Amino acid sequence: MTATSIRSSLFVRHIALPQDHGSWVFLFSPLLIGLFAAQNFTIASLILVIAVVSAFLLRQPASIAVKARSGRRSSRDLPIARFWFFLYSFVGLVSLGTLIYLGFGYLLYLAIPGVAVFFWHLYLISRRLERRQMGIEIVATGVLALAAPAAYWVGLGHPDPQGWILFGLVWLQSAASIVYAYLRLEQRKLTAPLSFPTALRIGRRALLYTTFNTVLVTGLAFIGFLPQLLPLPYVLQWVETIWGTLFQPAVGAKPTAIGIRQLVISTLFTVLFILTWNLS
Repeated sequence: MTATSIRSSLFVRHIALPQDHGSWVFLFSPLLIGLFAAQNFTIASLILVIAVVSAFLLRQPASIAVKARSGRRSSRDLPIARFWFFLYSFVGLVSLGTLIYLGFGYLLYLAIPGVAVFFWHLYLISRRLERRQMGIEIVATGVLALAAPAAYWVGLGHPDPQGWILFGLVWLQSAASIVYAYLRLEQRKLTAPLSFPTALRIGRRALLYTTFNTVLVTGLAFIGFLPQLLPLPYVLQWVETIWGTLFQPAVGAKPTAIGIRQLVISTLFTVLFILTWNLS
């Protein structure tokens, strides 16, 4: 077997890479926010990025392996899934070991909830219960939001309480984004425009999440606890939720179109957060 044929047989996209493309933003948004908040990109920062991305990628082959062993996928997927699982594990462990050697061993504490949620996710897959679990996805984005304090602390060279503030702020946005995405997917099933009271009732949870975030961040910025311009990215998400809930429901929209719009809003949120955090 040639090297080319070996590569083609091992690189099976749906096994090697996550297929829920929207999840990437929940990884890179907190990671970039933490890196830019520290304003100091080092070799350790690069190693952290490699470790975090490796851990993120690990979920896909692990999920495929569990599905293959439980009969939900072909057994032929199992060797390929094992290959990518061990490759990502090796890269992640080497990166983590390097960070510990450089004096960042305290980052291991941030990995504990990640490991717990990872095994919880695999358990749900084994029981065929992983689909349409909004609460689980919100918890999972909380784990990914831990990349913000990790990147911030590595950039500073030491733990700082402000890292937890970044974590909370990022998780609030991610949770609101998940709730809004579920609302938009539910709106696809509608066959006719909704009355204002009905649209408000159906979208009340998404509106509550984004309104709470906007009011909280605005209040903390007003008293000087947060940068004065930081409410801007949360206002953006709040306006988007009002627009999509009350004025332009996603009746008959394709999931891809909904996902792309969510990606654009989350990207704009990340850029605005970085700018307002560092310029205020």
